[in-house]
Amino acid sequence: QVQLVESGGGLVQAGGSLRLSCAASGSFFSINDIGWYRQPPGKQRELVATITRSGRKNKADSVKGRFTIYRDNAKNMVYVQMNSLKDEDTAVYYCRAECVVGGILYIYWGQGTQVTVSS
Repeated sequence: QVQLVESGGGLVQAGGSLRLSCAASGSFFSINDIGWYRQPPGKQRELVATITRSGRKNKADSVKGRFTIYRDNAKNMVYVQMNSLKDEDTAVYYCRAECVVGGILYIYWGQGTQVTVSS
C-alpha cells in the first residue's frame, strides 16, 4: 500500500507564489517518475510537471518559466515551486507517482490539494 499526501495549496493573489509538497509513504521498492497534474474547474486533468528518478524533467508549456519541480529521493518527496501564478492556474493539484511494488510498476494518486488564484 502506497500513500501520497499533498500539502501547500491555498488561496493566493495573481502574481504570487506557492510551493506544493507531496510525501510518499508505504511499502514500495522505489519511485520512478513522480510529479504533478491538475484539474481546473470544469476541465480534464492535465499534466503540470514530472521528474524522473534521475532528475529529468517534463513540464507543460503553460508553466515553463514559472514552475519548478524537484524531488528528494531520500525523503520520498516531490515539490513544485509555483511563481507568477495566474488565474488559469486555479485547479486541484494532484500528485502522481510510479512506484515499484513487488517487482511490478503501479500508478498512485494523491487526494489533491486546491490552489486558487485570485486577481
